[in-house]
Amino acid sequence: MKEEYIFIGVDIGTTGVRAAAYEKNGTLFYYADEYYSIEMPRPNYAEQNHELIFNKTKKVIKEVANKLLYLRKKPFGISLSVAMHSFALAKKDKFLSNMLIWADGRASKLVKDYKAKSDNIKYFYDKTCCPPHSCYPYFKMLYFKQNYENLDFDRVYSLKDYIFEQLTGFWCIDKSCACASGFYNANDLNWDDDLLYSLGLKKENLPEVKDTIFNLGLKEEIAKELNLAPGLPVVIGSSDGVLVNLGISCFKEGQMSATIGTSGALRLISNGVKKDSSARTWCYNLLDDTWVVGGAINNGGIVLKWLRDKICHYSTSNLENIDIDAYELMSLKASKVAVGSEGLLALPFFTGERAPHWNSELKGMFFGLGLNHSRSHMIRAVMEGICYGLKSIYNPLSSFKEPTSIKVSGSFTKSSVWIQILADILNRDIILPKNSEGAAYGAAILGFISLGLIDNLDDLEELEGERIFHAQSENFDLYNRIFKIYENLYSKLQDEFAQIYEIGENKI
Repeated sequence: MKEEYIFIGVDIGTTGVRAAAYEKNGTLFYYADEYYSIEMPRPNYAEQNHELIFNKTKKVIKEVANKLLYLRKKPFGISLSVAMHSFALAKKDKFLSNMLIWADGRASKLVKDYKAKSDNIKYFYDKTCCPPHSCYPYFKMLYFKQNYENLDFDRVYSLKDYIFEQLTGFWCIDKSCACASGFYNANDLNWDDDLLYSLGLKKENLPEVKDTIFNLGLKEEIAKELNLAPGLPVVIGSSDGVLVNLGISCFKEGQMSATIGTSGALRLISNGVKKDSSARTWCYNLLDDTWVVGGAINNGGIVLKWLRDKICHYSTSNLENIDIDAYELMSLKASKVAVGSEGLLALPFFTGERAPHWNSELKGMFFGLGLNHSRSHMIRAVMEGICYGLKSIYNPLSSFKEPTSIKVSGSFTKSSVWIQILADILNRDIILPKNSEGAAYGAAILGFISLGLIDNLDDLEELEGERIFHAQSENFDLYNRIFKIYENLYSKLQDEFAQIYEIGENKI
């Protein structure tokens, strides 16, 4: 009887954690998920409790482990996928604050001043492949240094190295998450001495950097708590952003993934580091010489959630009684509105923006509102606006290499109308994979490679697509006209965005 090789992939995202047991060929045996919130105690703050997230992580791993035990199946290990750009300081393992996440914008003014000196942008980007932005831990650290006297700490943590340390007892971070920190030199593959010096940091203040397939044994006390074997390999894995590509079979050069979850991103697989002459894109390591070049937008499903709660008032309790999912209802309403939302354009910059503008002072707006517009128009306009954001990343990415294919992932894949909007705006066919929540499976793949159960990425079989959404070229011309308005509004309202941002900052 052929032995089943099973890995538990754990995807620790911005608003929830999922553990999923996979076989090498992508067969899913069982999964469990838990959710948590983002704390925003003041304008431009975005934090999370790292201990709460770890407890939720243990809960889903234990549920999957118990299910495998019931099925009499043996997991060969655990592998991690964790959201990027988190940051916290600690003294002797005691944290000085919650974990600041990618959406935290308190360093925005500092970054604006930093970028005012044009040489700084090139200097920072050439070293790190990270465009200067408040999402990066480098600038979060700079903010703390400038705003708090006598900081007493000895470690700079991210959520990835915290979780791995809790599971194994060893403090380290993978190359992918290190690349996304702003402390790491992508050319030398090490913490950058000059950048650390500028912050008064030493290398011992940061975790040791390991390959994404590095593994250590599960601690005995944690193993007992999770109903798993002591010493079970825990693979450090990578960031959720790059692992999505693996999980949805985008692992060959030129293959592109498009993701919309809480945030959103376009990512292109590359054999080597790729840098944009205008510093609009980032580049993070995945495995050996395989890199992922891309751009992320802050505002994906988080804006649709705001619309659900604040405008539509589709509370869970209201809709559960009639067996209707809020997002399915919103997609249905959007499908009844004409392409272009009858002249309503949403700029969904609710939490500032990352690629391609890297401007934390941006704010959201609806342009063209008329008495003919309803909540249905606003829903579709937000869906379209988020896709315009992805199109603004697609253009610089396609200058590296025209994508050979585009596959989608994330919660937006539950909405056919939203995928079709993206296909029409990009004027490209879109493939919906069978596994559209790919980060957990991507983590499992790194686990299989770590233990030698798969030799390398070349041995992976490409998973079949579930459905192809063909671009409707008759919609592209209108969408392209609106996209130009979208870009013009951004460029013409820079001063106004900055002013309204400052007003919001003072309203505490």
